[in-house]
Amino acid sequence: MVSDPRLQKFLDKQGRVKDWPAKPVMQRLVLDYLASKFVLGKIYNEKEVNVILGDYHTFNDPALLRRELIMKDLLDRTPDGNKYWKKEGTN
Repeated sequence: MVSDPRLQKFLDKQGRVKDWPAKPVMQRLVLDYLASKFVLGKIYNEKEVNVILGDYHTFNDPALLRRELIMKDLLDRTPDGNKYWKKEGTN
């Protein structure tokens, strides 16, 4: 179930993000939703991150989503990009 009804218009019936919002406030809602799909304390490689993102969006741009999650401090990664993890304090 989606906690914010404004997010519904960006999700399909399977709960996948179908459009990247134009407005920053809506982008943040989408990013928070996607961040909730990662487990706090678990280390992921880039392929695993892409699989999770691929499972939860339909417009085939995991690089955009990965980059936005990092820029908005929802995910972090090592400088070489080999390890990713969900940041403390995120959903």
